[in-house]
Amino acid sequence: MSITYRGETFSGYNKPKRTPNHPTKSHVVLAKEGSKIKMIRFGEQGASTAGAPKAGESARMKAKRKSFKARHGKNIKKGKMSAAYWADKVKW
Repeated sequence: MSITYRGETFSGYNKPKRTPNHPTKSHVVLAKEGSKIKMIRFGEQGASTAGAPKAGESARMKAKRKSFKARHGKNIKKGKMSAAYWADKVKW
């Protein structure tokens, strides 16, 4: 099932995808909560993020992840309709 929204093609709702050719944002998602639909671009293009937690992860990456979550915690809690939620889920 392919969904086209404002000229972008998505494989479904709430499924983030990379946007390598976008000048500033690294990902895009077509977020759907109830009957609300919203296209959200998130993540800094070219930024090195901590990614998923890995066994034996360096202290620096742990600190980086912790700082991001502390800084954006309030916005992450807003849910699927916020860019911080998706950045936390995909990049951190």
